[in-house]
Amino acid sequence: MQTSFRNRMRTATAVFVAAASLMSLGACGNSSNSGSANGKQTITFWHNSPSGDGKKYWEDFAKAFEQKHPNVTVKIQAIQNEDFEGKLTTAMQDPSSGPDVFMGLGGQKTRDMVDAGQVMDLTDKLTSSMKASVGSSLSTQEYNGKVYGVPVTVQPGGIWYSKDLFKQAGISGTPETFDELMDDAEKLKAAGIAPIALGGKDAWPAAHWYYWLSLRECSPKAYNQGMVKKDFSDQCWIKAGQDLNELSRKKLFNDGFLTTTAQQGASSSAGLLANHKAAMELMGTWEPGVIKDLTPDKKPLADLGFFAFPTVKGGKGKAGALMGAATGFNVNPKAPQAAIDFVNFMSDTKWQEKYAEAFSTIPASEKAYPAVTDPNLKSIIAAMKKSPSMAMWMDSELGANVGNALNAAVVNLLSGKGTPKQIVSAIKDAADKG
Repeated sequence: MQTSFRNRMRTATAVFVAAASLMSLGACGNSSNSGSANGKQTITFWHNSPSGDGKKYWEDFAKAFEQKHPNVTVKIQAIQNEDFEGKLTTAMQDPSSGPDVFMGLGGQKTRDMVDAGQVMDLTDKLTSSMKASVGSSLSTQEYNGKVYGVPVTVQPGGIWYSKDLFKQAGISGTPETFDELMDDAEKLKAAGIAPIALGGKDAWPAAHWYYWLSLRECSPKAYNQGMVKKDFSDQCWIKAGQDLNELSRKKLFNDGFLTTTAQQGASSSAGLLANHKAAMELMGTWEPGVIKDLTPDKKPLADLGFFAFPTVKGGKGKAGALMGAATGFNVNPKAPQAAIDFVNFMSDTKWQEKYAEAFSTIPASEKAYPAVTDPNLKSIIAAMKKSPSMAMWMDSELGANVGNALNAAVVNLLSGKGTPKQIVSAIKDAADKG
């Protein structure tokens, strides 16, 4: 994840952190090691692309930056997405031991870091060319009227599917309603095909289904009340859980989905889709890039398709509303000037184009849109232009404590240990505890 982060490389919730690893990464941190000596500076940079084209992109980017700034050395830490959040939050408890530049966690998680004095205010430190390049997407990095990050990609989500498997099951077209999606999933199941790939072990992929169903069930007012005021009294939040429970009751996810990871290897949920072992997966725009690294020939999945998350009968959500994130990079408040120059360089149109190619995603810069060749991503760009709004992933918007409680409650529901009402109760309890 991504990004995704989710990211999703988004925001991951399954964190496995070894003490020795944390000590090692902390030692590669920022200010005590990053200052200037004889005019030279070293900056540390953390991202979540430990393999494939994404890893190479950042290595090439860092080399290009070093060529433009011969007195600067960039030390890179490429960290597995599911480990990233835990390692970053631990390292940044003392910014002097954290990285100089790091992928932002997004939403309330980044706002919490800002409030804790762990993120630099970049409002007056960004170049005019950088601001012009990313345009309106810069607003995704704002908090209380100030800018705290530089966006590199916008990542609305939706459902990715295998056209070949749909055809094999006798499905023409794509579902526009949730009922139609379940009907198609039943056809796939009858054809001996796992309908929906789900990486339940990492929690957030399972919770994505609840996020989207909530966005479709809840009116914009009710949804906003939940995100901003933590008011989940509207029945739409329970109804979203009931919808998801129905999907689970029909056994439409892959066998063993509760122990399946999201992106790690051929047996992950992304790997199941990449190898035609499952027909669909709900993910963000990072999906084509992740799948490409998991196909047998390491090439894009030729029959990969995309469709927007369906509407829900009786739902009060605004038609066409999207959900996702804009992945950005933050700067440690104790970082040297070179770190600021580094994030400004991220908006360069040439490198935004390369980013779109390497990650098979949509760049933050509209000037780089022509580099997007994937027809699925082009359709998402078109949807973005028509969409009335794009909500952030719910766990990011709600913050670590509430978001993690939500994700865990969704997994409990899918494992038969919880109910739709208990999802709402878990969110409320976590919000009350602060």
